Amino acid sequence: MLAIVSGIVTLRTGWILPTARRHVTRPHLHGLGALLMGISVALQGLLYFRVLPGVSWEARFFGGNALLLAGLLLIALSQLLPLRPSRDHTDPSGV
Repeated sequence: MLAIVSGIVTLRTGWILPTARRHVTRPHLHGLGALLMGISVALQGLLYFRVLPGVSWEARFFGGNALLLAGLLLIALSQLLPLRPSRDHTDPSGV
């Protein structure tokens, strides 16, 4: 649940937990990755305890792992990609 809440807060406000703040260059990707990871873990737990209608174990395994790995990939990209050039700053020469 913490990962889901952290992802939503990051997507809405751009705020990142202080432990990751120094490393993240793209907060939007980080928030989306945290949200995917949190949803993956929550869905796997709900399916395991049969709260949701049952699906085959293969679908649970591969679907959950695909979401989890996609979230990890997005978090890694949010830390490895360079900063985007800011659109707010214009050329001082006015050209």
